[in-house]
Order: sequence, then C-alpha cells, then structure tokens
Amino acid sequence: MKALVALPNLLALSLVLSACAIGPDYQRPQLQTPAQFKQIEGWTQAKPGDVLERGSWWQLYGDAELNALVERLNISNQNLAASEAQYRQARALVHGARAAFYPSLSSSAGATRSSQGSGANTSSTTSSTGDISKSYNLSLNAAWELDIWGKLRRSLESSRAGFDASAADLAALKLSLQAELVQNYLQLRVLDDQQRLLDATVAAYARSLKLTENQYNAGIVPKSDVSQALTQLKSTQAQAIDLKWQRAQLEHAIAVLVGVPPSELSIAAREQLPALPEIPVALPSQLLERRPDVAAAERRVIAANAEIGVAEAAWYPDLTLSASGGYRGSSFADWIDLPNRFWSLGPQLALTLFDGGARSAELERSEAAYDQTVAQYRQSVLDSFREVEDYLVQLRVLQQEAVIQQEALDAARESLRLIENQYRAGTVDFNSVVSVQATALNNERSNLSLLGSRLTASVQLIAALGGGWQGDLEGQEQKQEDR
Repeated sequence: MKALVALPNLLALSLVLSACAIGPDYQRPQLQTPAQFKQIEGWTQAKPGDVLERGSWWQLYGDAELNALVERLNISNQNLAASEAQYRQARALVHGARAAFYPSLSSSAGATRSSQGSGANTSSTTSSTGDISKSYNLSLNAAWELDIWGKLRRSLESSRAGFDASAADLAALKLSLQAELVQNYLQLRVLDDQQRLLDATVAAYARSLKLTENQYNAGIVPKSDVSQALTQLKSTQAQAIDLKWQRAQLEHAIAVLVGVPPSELSIAAREQLPALPEIPVALPSQLLERRPDVAAAERRVIAANAEIGVAEAAWYPDLTLSASGGYRGSSFADWIDLPNRFWSLGPQLALTLFDGGARSAELERSEAAYDQTVAQYRQSVLDSFREVEDYLVQLRVLQQEAVIQQEALDAARESLRLIENQYRAGTVDFNSVVSVQATALNNERSNLSLLGSRLTASVQLIAALGGGWQGDLEGQEQKQEDR
C-alpha cells in the first residue's frame, strides 16, 4: 500500500524532471555567407513561384521525350530504389526510437520439473536420493522507463535527424541522376546535329568531287584536284561514322539510368535541339535551404548534437516502473486459483557506479563526431558556393565565346561561298577551296560543340542550385506524424 501511495508522487517528480533534457540544444553552426555570388552579374534573381520551384526543372528545356525519360528514371532507376530502401530503414529507426517512450508488456507461461537431491556418503559407497517437484507459472509483466533526463528524447531527436538526412540523401541522389540523364540526352541531341552537319557536308563534298571529275575530264583541272576532293570526301565520311559509337554509348547510358537493358531503348534522331533555358539564381542564403546535400549535412549535425545528450544522460540513473502478476502453483489442477496468485509493483533505480571510463570515452567520441559533422557541413556549404560560382562564370564566358564563334562561322560561310564561285570561274585552284571548306566545317562543328557545352553547363548550374528540390514529400508526411 505504501508503494501505491508513493507512486503518484514519483510520477509527478519524474514529469517535473523530464521537462528538460540533458545535453546541448541544437544551434546551426555559424557560417560566413556572402550577400550574393561573385559571378552573379547579368543573371536574374530567383522569384517565388518560378518554374524551378515546381520541382520538374528538366521541363525548362521544353522537350517532351526528355520529360518522359526523367519520369521513367524516377520510377525505375535501381540506384534510386536502393537509396529509397535506405530511406525506409531510417524511417523504421524513428518508429523504433519512438516506441521506447511507451511501456513494454510481456507474458509468459511455463511448466518445470525439478529435483533437489540429498546424499549420504560412507567410506565405501555414495548414494543420493531426491524428491521430484513440479511447478506451473503464468505471468504478465510490464515495464516503463521514465525519460527523466531526456535520454530517450535525445535518441529520438537523433533518429529523426538521421531520417531527415536520409530523405535529403535520397533527394540528392535523385537530383544527381536526373542531371546525369539530362546531360546525356542533350549531348545525344548535339551529336544528332553534328551527324546532320557531317551528312550534309558529305553530300556537298560528293557534288564537289563530281564537279572536279567533270572538269578534269574536260581538261580544265589537273588530276591532283580530283585526288584532293576524294580525300576530303572520305575523311569527312570517316568523321560521320565516328559519331555513331559516341551516340550509341550515350543511348546505352540513358537506358541504364531509366532501368532497362540498352537493347530495350532506342532514341530516334530528330532535328530539333532543345534551347538554352533562362535560369534564375537564388541568393547564397537560399542555396543552403535548396540543396539536398547541404541539408543532409546539417541534419547529420543535428543527429550528432543529440547523441551528445544521449552520452551525457548515461551518467544519471535510469528509473523504471515495473509490475508483474500471475499465478504460480505446484498442481496443474488448481494452477489458476486464488491462493496461487502473486503480484509485484515498484520502481527500480539503476546507476552505473564504475565502468572503467567507458562513459567518458563515449562522451568524448560523441563530441568529436559532432565536430566532424560541423566541419563536413561547412565544407559542403563552401563546395556548393564554389560550384555555383564555377558554373555561373562558365556560362557567362561560354555565352561571350558563342557570340564570337557565331561571327567566325558567318565569316567562314561567306568565305566558302565566295571561293566556290571563284573556283567555278577558274580563278583559283582547288587547294584554296579545300582549305576554306575545312575551315568552314571546323567552325560549324565548333559552334555545335560550344552549344553542347553551354547546355551541359546549364544543367550543372541548375543541379548546383538544388534543382527543383523542395523537401521530400514523404519527409513532410513524417514531420506531420511527429507532431
């Protein structure tokens, strides 16, 4: 009865003590965040409701086939499936940590047969006899660990942060795979344009060879002109053939990304090349919220900070309320009978008095792990700033280069038109034509390669800005469950 009277007082005391948790509360590590990016000149500031904020950032390129491929990747990519499974493991750990707040209930039933012998020893013989007894037991046991010092709450905080980090890792992997697919697809389309250019050039060189052969047959030009025209035609045909394996490899890479064997995916060539999108740029402070890898790094800091509290709570006693009751008897016939009833109820206070420094070592390890995650978080922030700056300056310089390259291409086309007319009029030799034709073709291909580099850099910039990541939907659902 005294235990029953003291129990409410003990519960009230434990509730008062559990109002605060042992260990430091999380505070975001201090960072040196610039007001804006160094290479921001000429870029549009991001605005709320922008197309990037809707998540499907690849739609900026206006290609329906690309959109379909990315959707297939989101569903069928095996690396993504593995990361999603890891995410579900982290979610289960949160559920397990939350379960520690509730009492545990168990039951047992058993029958035992035992004997206690008594012996009589003589100088010549040893004999033993004993009585055999039976015991039947049926019990129900309950135990509840009161989270006085916040050890369970810190453990749950750590598990939640680990779960959020896993959700961010899943988003980061998804963004990385999406960016890889988009880059491969855009490069494939650039190769299609290169193929069309070389095929058209081969056709033009074939006509030039035919014209040169006719002039040679008429005695107008020497045979060396025919040889030069044939050499130019065949070398261009070889360049056109060389593009086929490059395109095939890109197609194979896309197939694996969408989760199918390369033999099951074919991407037909087409003439339309996706255009460069307009990419608004967020502020550096917004980048910390949008990039999933940065978010994952910060959540690991939160988890490590909570683990310090768990390690500190190990220095304090654990208070557990336990209760048990049931029936215990020596006869099966009257096993479940009132005289055989038993019960017990009471608190248990457990404190480790000596552990050889294990708790001190664990606390030291937790603090060092926290320092490690802080350094990793700060490094991930610095890397994210550097990547954005790199791709901003790359796109700006490539845009300037594209203007000059287009002027060079226009001049090469005009020069080719003039030299071909002069050759037909017989005022220049074929060597001059070949030289100008090679220059024009190189400028055409350089122009397409430059466009491919700009498209790739645009994808890399979008990924460096965090893509369209706004937080995993399942992660949002989990936060609602925690409330």
